[in-house]
Amino acid sequence: MDWIIRSGRIVDGSGLPAFEGDVALKDGKVVRLGGRIEAEGAQVFDATGCIVAPGFIDPHTHFDVQLLWDGQARPALEHGVTTIVPGNCSLSLAPLKAGDRQRVVGMFQQIEEMPDAAFDGAFEWRWESFDGYLAALKESLSINVAPLVGHSVIRLWVMGAAATERAATAEELAAMQDLLAQCLEAGAVGLSTSFVDVDENLMPVPSRYAHLEELDALAAVLGRYGRMLQVVPEFYATDITLARVDQLAELSLRYGIPTTFSPLFDSAATPDNVPRVMARVAEQMARGAQVWPQVQTRPIDISFTFEVASLLFAGLPKWYRTMRMGTEEKIAALSDPEWVAQLLAEAEPGGNGVRWAGVQVRGGVSDASLVGQTLGALAEVQGTSPAQVMIDLSLQHNLEASFIAASLGHNDSDRVGALLADGNVHVGASDAGAHIQSFATYGDTGYLLGHFVRDRGALSLEAAIKKITADTARIWGLPGRGQLAPGFAGDVAIFDAAEIDRCAEEACFDMPEEGMRYVRASKGMVGVFVNGALSWSKASGYADAPVGQIATQLPGAASA
Repeated sequence: MDWIIRSGRIVDGSGLPAFEGDVALKDGKVVRLGGRIEAEGAQVFDATGCIVAPGFIDPHTHFDVQLLWDGQARPALEHGVTTIVPGNCSLSLAPLKAGDRQRVVGMFQQIEEMPDAAFDGAFEWRWESFDGYLAALKESLSINVAPLVGHSVIRLWVMGAAATERAATAEELAAMQDLLAQCLEAGAVGLSTSFVDVDENLMPVPSRYAHLEELDALAAVLGRYGRMLQVVPEFYATDITLARVDQLAELSLRYGIPTTFSPLFDSAATPDNVPRVMARVAEQMARGAQVWPQVQTRPIDISFTFEVASLLFAGLPKWYRTMRMGTEEKIAALSDPEWVAQLLAEAEPGGNGVRWAGVQVRGGVSDASLVGQTLGALAEVQGTSPAQVMIDLSLQHNLEASFIAASLGHNDSDRVGALLADGNVHVGASDAGAHIQSFATYGDTGYLLGHFVRDRGALSLEAAIKKITADTARIWGLPGRGQLAPGFAGDVAIFDAAEIDRCAEEACFDMPEEGMRYVRASKGMVGVFVNGALSWSKASGYADAPVGQIATQLPGAASA
């Protein structure tokens, strides 16, 4: 044996009741579990008083770029996540011709709010093909990666500038099918597409120009490999989302593929959205289709300053235009009474669904007593509007004042708890790796286990673990992962159930060139193994061993 994880309470991912015992790891796999295991020469990890579970699988991330300068995908590992799925929302970093790189970088920066520091000088761009990209990842990979390939980049490769102008010809469709097949052969677990996203010029991304015949042709290729189709639907419009569920169901049935769409939000603004969508999902699942809605566990907290264009303002054209200005031009605009009057008119009342009065001052101000106060409270004292207070504070502090819009979406824990417990719901859509300067997209699994399991009792611990391990591995077709059982990968998360998710958002400077991002540091997790190696522990932090794998390429694995 290489490792004995000693005296933990084992929740093996099957959904069956937990039991006490040890877990033995050898040659990257689980070899024994339960009872007392003795093995001379094995290293011992003391899990007394802790839960020992399979490593968690995060099916919706945007670590595509970060993995090139951070093969550990921090801080995913320290939240117990051992397998991640990048390449969502129609975007991946391959296949991509050299001449199209900057265009795709612009899409990542617009859609996923990735700063220049994540790209500029952060890595050497040495590939064009999908297998070339995976080869670059493998050089320093400490977490398992199950990558999707983006529909927008496939379209861009085949059609060039015409990818955002027209439908594909029959010849172009055939070329896209061939290219998708090459990516699947290289290790892609499926295809992602989007019906809502826009590029840096606020124009639709290439995937949105595809006719239904194109998506059908690509789904046919997915059917030959049994791979996933991921979709971002028009989540803001229930009727259109219902039509997308039906479309995905037909593709699933026609080609025998799993499909998933994200996000599905419970929102006070559209209270009938979730019941209607879930009823349609249940109908289609009963027909034999696989249409998995992805639900985030955590309300969205968006941190922002006026220095960077935040997606919080994407539905407010005047504000978004202002945010995209250069610093001097932006300050001039915010100082112009006529321009500000137009901004205030666009923001009130409740512009873009944001309750501006509830937005809080987060930092970057000279008066510490302002931190934590709401714009509404400050506006009442000053006899002005919340949006005007936000503008004034930004101007007073050279645009460095920061704010936080908390708990957007998912406003009712009872409804969300019932939704997460639904057998047709896929826990996902964390967006980890994206929006790293505006809101922290980590810790969804901990929030599930802490808030919904421990604090509210919406799910049992065994059911929740199964959802983020074995169920996800089954849905995505990841063999040999998601359970603690002999022959399965030695991916293990060890945590204190009483402390999991009691953590806070914090800023760190671990991007290249000292770029800042927000993360949710882990609390409650005590150790994480990836393919049988200790990759992170509370006691010693991150290990440097590049033990991660491209998840679909695990040799000789048991079937999940």
